[in-house]
Amino acid sequence: MSGLRLWSISPSYLDARGLLALWREALLAQKVLMGLTRGYTRHPQLERFRRTSDPVLYIGTYLYYVYLEGRRRGYDFNLGKIVRYDLGLPRVPVTSGQVRYEFQHLLNKLRARDLARYEALKGEARSRFTPCSTWWRATWSHGRGLRPSASAVCP
Repeated sequence: MSGLRLWSISPSYLDARGLLALWREALLAQKVLMGLTRGYTRHPQLERFRRTSDPVLYIGTYLYYVYLEGRRRGYDFNLGKIVRYDLGLPRVPVTSGQVRYEFQHLLNKLRARDLARYEALKGEARSRFTPCSTWWRATWSHGRGLRPSASAVCP
């Protein structure tokens, strides 16, 4: 799983294959952050969680939102696999450039494996700010790095 991907964009944009992979990879990330694996311990996708006050709680909250999307689609994700979560956690900042990059990366994947979903989403990427998930905030303040910004918060 060298391509471990923990998306910053909303899981609602992923196709079935992408959502299932995200569930598996986020569960693996939870194990890594709990110190239960020998591999992936230095994977860059885990740094945003490590920088939080409680990495396991944050990855669990991330997993919970993936679980909700799976449930919405009728998938049988096991809520019991999430160690703990807290829907009241402060949001983790993500740059708008990162969100745009991920959305374009997803479009490239969808163009190859789910043309109907690609067609449905490609216009959306041009017509409004690149979407972000329910608990990520896309913010960037030039010269000051990551900062909360009401204008960049996704509804």
